[in-house]
Amino acid sequence: MSLAAVSLPLVLRKGDRLTAVEFLRRWDGMPDLKHAELIGGIVFMPSPVSSGHGDQHGHLAGRAWFYADQTPGCRMSPEATWVKGPTDVPQPDVALRILPEYGGQSAISGGYFRGAPELVIEISNSSSSRDLGIKLELYRSAGVKEYLTILLKPNRVIWRQLVRGRYKEIAPDAKGLLRSHVFPGLWLDPAAVWDPAKSLRAALEQGIKSPEHAAFVRRLAAYRKKSV
Repeated sequence: MSLAAVSLPLVLRKGDRLTAVEFLRRWDGMPDLKHAELIGGIVFMPSPVSSGHGDQHGHLAGRAWFYADQTPGCRMSPEATWVKGPTDVPQPDVALRILPEYGGQSAISGGYFRGAPELVIEISNSSSSRDLGIKLELYRSAGVKEYLTILLKPNRVIWRQLVRGRYKEIAPDAKGLLRSHVFPGLWLDPAAVWDPAKSLRAALEQGIKSPEHAAFVRRLAAYRKKSV
């Protein structure tokens, strides 16, 4: 008597070359898997997360959430999967987006985000070569309007804005603060990123009280009113 062959489900493995469709099919079959990316058709799997990465991830995600909470029409999504093309499915550490009904450029389809968030934040340690290489190019070509990278080795904060199809680094203002051009009032004190004695929230609260943020909230509301 012959035994029927047992068909095992295909899984995601580091280095696999897949299409986005096959990547998502295997991802859906691995409910315990929390992090994996497809960049340029190649599967990347997570390495152990350092304490520094974990701390910075929590701080930056918290600040992005607070901004979204104070800005109707904006949403923060940590470690969500984005489908950006037939061979690219990244999972950025933090994404801040404007909802489509408020004029944003992203959407949700099939349970995943599609298009590009307005802002991506990546905390870079072991993944720095990827975050500053193929992922930077992916975010640029996909139309991510701002890309904030927090480098842990060496300690550095780089905030880029998409200008005429190329990323240009945002320079700090006279007070040393970095200010988003896409999300008015989203301010960051780079020194506070590394100094535990300083508050990341202080600069953000100043930004949310600024006239620029108030004008942005009114602009979002006007777009929403016009679109319904």
